[in-house]
Amino acid sequence: MHAPLRTGPARDAVSSAVAPPPVVGTALLETRGLHKAFPIERGIRRRVVGHVRAVDGVDLVVRAGTTTGLVGESGSGKTTFGRLVLRLLEPTAGEILFDGRDITELHGNELRTMRRNFQAVFQDPYSSFDPTNTILDSVREPMKTYFELGKNEQTARAASLFELVGLSPEYLHRYPSELSGGQLQRAALARAMVVEPRLLVLDEPVSSLDVSTQAQVVNLFADLGQRLDISFLFIAHDLSVVRHVSNRIAVMYLGRVVEEGPAETVYTRFKHPYTEALLSAIPVPDPVIQRQRKRIVLVGDQPSPAKPPPGCHFHTRCPYAMDICRTVDPEGFFTADGTTVFCHLHTSGPMLAGAPLADHSASLKTVQPPGNE
Repeated sequence: MHAPLRTGPARDAVSSAVAPPPVVGTALLETRGLHKAFPIERGIRRRVVGHVRAVDGVDLVVRAGTTTGLVGESGSGKTTFGRLVLRLLEPTAGEILFDGRDITELHGNELRTMRRNFQAVFQDPYSSFDPTNTILDSVREPMKTYFELGKNEQTARAASLFELVGLSPEYLHRYPSELSGGQLQRAALARAMVVEPRLLVLDEPVSSLDVSTQAQVVNLFADLGQRLDISFLFIAHDLSVVRHVSNRIAVMYLGRVVEEGPAETVYTRFKHPYTEALLSAIPVPDPVIQRQRKRIVLVGDQPSPAKPPPGCHFHTRCPYAMDICRTVDPEGFFTADGTTVFCHLHTSGPMLAGAPLADHSASLKTVQPPGNE
């Protein structure tokens, strides 16, 4: 069983020595104790012999007008989480609140109407388009579902969005195979925005592109986030990709969020050993600094989500693991700089910097974690 904070609506509060800062912006998307377990079936009779816990009790908030980055290794559960909030997968347990409404309770026409509010851009732009249709045909499809527009109005709307994402409207009349990966990803973004969603889920949107094109597309996301009244959930395996576009970053490991906080704080004053390891793998342009940096190499492979280790899931690879890590699931600890971290180092051992953590046992007080007022 995971820590109390992760069990859903009846969560206990996060321990902290300080009160959380004022919350800015309303919660557009919020998950509470979100779980997704895939059954493992064996034999002719498809007997269920276990479950893969892809998402294991995730609490996360995306605020209106902000970008939240969700990062982690392959197999961390971040893509499954994205598909859950899009209702492309049904959760095993937990709540998904959009504007305060639990969308896990919506079905049929109600769900179809709600889906206009959240759209997605996926990793491979070529698999997102029907190769037998022109780009315009594909962009028109969502407009047919949600708007009563004539063909000329649909074309004008599509052309306007293509200009917004930096594409000439003439690309509308081409086929997917005639566009580069970067151009097609921009077209996918325009198609997602054509129904005026309030939230865009970007699932590894630049990982299949070359480095120079990645930078252009990431800059486009950052620009759109500043210019439009839209929120982003940016899913990626690389912290350096999401750093410059995110207001907050959540780090996932084996189905759980292990650290969440302001983007620059997570990047420069990380609290969790897993975040430290991810950051140490990012190369630095300055060769002198790069040679001086310490690379944290994690030992062993990520455990199977079908049989996660007891206690802290990360203890089997953590260079700082203590006895308590092997048996007790860490609760969330809210720090003075706005980060929530699930790690015993901040309650039962030294901080990552090596200095002993002050004894807060007499001053700990119960507070609501950020975003759960």
